[in-house]
Amino acid sequence: MDLVSPPSTKVVITMDHTTRQGEPKILKECRLPLTGVQCVDRIITDLCVFDVNPKTGLILKELAKGIQIQEIQSKTECSFEISSDLKETY
Repeated sequence: MDLVSPPSTKVVITMDHTTRQGEPKILKECRLPLTGVQCVDRIITDLCVFDVNPKTGLILKELAKGIQIQEIQSKTECSFEISSDLKETY
């Protein structure tokens, strides 16, 4: 599913981080047709929270309790930067 919104709207996606088979859902490039491009501001998954910077890409902002950065890296197809104020959610 994709979303289209005016620039002033903040779009937050909530989703599972992986498929039922354990494959990443956060990809380098979408493999489905899009009607909106670069309209997502934040991605919240069962493992972490990413902010989306339209120029630099994903920024890891929060980790779910007990989740390590290495797990996020192994379950995310695209690269991301780690926020200097990375937090653990409760």
